Amino acid sequence: MSAIHEQAMTYVYQQVLQRLLDFYSRAERTALQLLIQRLIVAAGGIERIGDYRVLSVQNGSREGFYVLTALRAAQLSIAGRHPATFDLRVATPRLGETTQASLENIHRCYSALFLYDDPRVELLMADNREVVPFDHRKVPSEAWYESNRTHMLMLGHLRPSDSLLGLGDEGYLAMAEFYRHVARWESGVDSWVSSDTPRQQKQFMAGLHRATRKVGQPVDPSCGFDGLFMQLDTIGGDFFQQFYGRARLGPWRPEGQFEACRRIGHISIDDLIVDRLEENNWPLFSEFLRVRPDGLVAPTIEHEFLSPFLSAHLYGLQACYLQGRSYETGYGDYVQRTVMLMHRKQLPLHVCQQVQELFGSPAAIPERRAQAANEVQNTLRLNETQLVCMLFAPFVDNGAGLEHFLRCSHPGMLVAMPDLHKALQGGTVADQVAQWMVDVSGLSIPMLGKLYRVRLVPAERGAVSVVGPQSVEQGFDTDEDEQGTDGLRERSARR
Repeated sequence: MSAIHEQAMTYVYQQVLQRLLDFYSRAERTALQLLIQRLIVAAGGIERIGDYRVLSVQNGSREGFYVLTALRAAQLSIAGRHPATFDLRVATPRLGETTQASLENIHRCYSALFLYDDPRVELLMADNREVVPFDHRKVPSEAWYESNRTHMLMLGHLRPSDSLLGLGDEGYLAMAEFYRHVARWESGVDSWVSSDTPRQQKQFMAGLHRATRKVGQPVDPSCGFDGLFMQLDTIGGDFFQQFYGRARLGPWRPEGQFEACRRIGHISIDDLIVDRLEENNWPLFSEFLRVRPDGLVAPTIEHEFLSPFLSAHLYGLQACYLQGRSYETGYGDYVQRTVMLMHRKQLPLHVCQQVQELFGSPAAIPERRAQAANEVQNTLRLNETQLVCMLFAPFVDNGAGLEHFLRCSHPGMLVAMPDLHKALQGGTVADQVAQWMVDVSGLSIPMLGKLYRVRLVPAERGAVSVVGPQSVEQGFDTDEDEQGTDGLRERSARR
């Protein structure tokens, strides 16, 4: 970079900072100074700030954009007073519910903050177990759809069929893997900055604990965010690979570009987000960042990695197919409970309005059902039949719920139940039977066979532990297809 170009960019960054501060209230400017002090202390002093790298997660939510503006303001403020400032790594997890509108919002935010081409900023995206530069135009591959669909279905089947607790658990595993790998990418980071409240942190750790129990690698939820990365390093952090087996799911890519272990700190700035619940900072988003409300990630109420709209749809399907009630009744019950929870948590008005707009009026429920079905088909390649099969969870525990599922939803297949059990046990059956199982479940026969061999053990608050044929500690049966039962006995003996 030539001296003239560097001088010009310094002027641009100063203008960005000044415009950003123009949207900040007096309280927010005070909080910014406290954030700067917190970062300098964490770095070990102002003389070491130039060697300090901070991780921020950008998922397309309002809170994520707000934290990023605060970190950018801190970075540019320090740069205006000292020879060096901290580096900023911003990473986006591309999950099943990530929409193109969200990615475009993130792109507009990055452009407004002049993050592109700033050598002090890394913009990354985790896409199908690969760390790549952020690109809002990147089209998801069929492998991405297949992976997200399989994860949701497999984790969704590993839950009591009478409870929707645990739907979306694949999101907790995906985020845990995401955190660990973007923190270790290349030269790594020193700290992760988040604005999660203590309640949100507790909710995430409880969900991660529930999800990791399913794959036989439970985390300790009491450690909180401060001890999360140490736990992930100790466990290994590749939960899906342990879940499916190394032969079916390769390592994160690019291989060889992740540090073996990265002990990073956590900096919570929840206490510094002063106007989070107010409406007066919306011009920051609409006028400066050019963020569009229709692209914001919907706030979560109960299921952290399922939108309220999809959650209401699943409750409607559960009522319709499992409980003998109408879809509208189940959908409406979820809406009423969600509204009650929003008032109890004293969520801001704009959040309540956004969620209620997603639900629509009672008269619009049939239209919303069709809309939800279309959304699930487009984002996860799942149809209603496959969602209903997941809600019944008929294959686990040696197919304990299979007959009930067939009687309720597919009575014509009752005569084929012996063949279904035979296929799930690894036997050969007619192609028509095997294809019916794949079409109805959305899963391959080997994956259904794995579910068949899993035993669910009741755990706290309606969750489940997964016990495979090896041991309680090993959990899910990961390598039986590749090494056979003799290999399982040999590994158990070594333990």
